[in-house]
Amino acid sequence: MSTTLRDQLLGLGFKDAPKPDTPARRRDERSGPQQHKPAPGQRGKPAHATGAPAGKPAHATRPPTGKPAPRTREDIDLAKAYAIRAQREKDERIEAERQKQEEARRRREAKAKLLAFLAGKALNAAEADHVRHFEYGGKIKRIHVTAAQLKALNAGELGVVQQDGRYLLVDAATLAEAGAIFAPAVALKVDPHAPAADDPYADPRYQVPDDLVW
Repeated sequence: MSTTLRDQLLGLGFKDAPKPDTPARRRDERSGPQQHKPAPGQRGKPAHATGAPAGKPAHATRPPTGKPAPRTREDIDLAKAYAIRAQREKDERIEAERQKQEEARRRREAKAKLLAFLAGKALNAAEADHVRHFEYGGKIKRIHVTAAQLKALNAGELGVVQQDGRYLLVDAATLAEAGAIFAPAVALKVDPHAPAADDPYADPRYQVPDDLVW
């Protein structure tokens, strides 16, 4: 078998001559594997400049679509509880307002009935020269009476009814009927057997002259 001179020299231990060091060869060795160069117009843009976050496909930025998640049993029960409470509070407000209006109606009717009942029954005397003080509505009020009326008033034989800001002196029977019609109108009802401390203004010390400002 014939061999070439190159083969014979290699067999004797000679090596191939090194390849010439060219610029192209040095550039290839430095660059390593070929990298994809960006197309014109895309040079220098980061990955997210295309509209998709780095490392995620573009479709990952799309808003979720489809039906919302179904409500749980706990959510449904809580919503029912709120609805029941709101309805109950509304019913209570309506009932409170109804009762308020009903009470106002009853008071108007009672006052009108009392006005008709007391017509001609007041015993207030024009010649009254005594002042009888009493407490009514958290304030000290007074009525002018005669000496005989003052004695009868302190004995429980007479009483005082309030009507439209006026204080009417009436007998005990009329006072009782007035209280049955509209109890808040009874301004003074003396119990002669009650302790004196229950009605301190029955004391003669409080019978001051009419011209003295109280």
